[in-house]
Amino acid sequence: MEVKNIEREDKGNFIAEIEQEEAGILEYTWQSENEFSIDHTEVYDEYKGMSVGKKLVLEAVDYARKNDAKIIPICPYAKSIFDKTPAFQDVLA
Repeated sequence: MEVKNIEREDKGNFIAEIEQEEAGILEYTWQSENEFSIDHTEVYDEYKGMSVGKKLVLEAVDYARKNDAKIIPICPYAKSIFDKTPAFQDVLA
């Protein structure tokens, strides 16, 4: 699985691809210079159960760490992952 980050001004998307097919997307918005929200996470039906959503959230966490940023998990799925993963608390806003 490959994940690409596509940034546009104050928004961006992490897009997961499996065998060059789009498998899911995570949408985020910069709220300030060092804080972004995860607004929406979606895994396409044929890729459910393959940990695509978790991989997208992990990529967002890695991105936040590399950019000294904090995350506001607005998306219910992302929030549930943060709630279950103590190792992500360092980037939680």
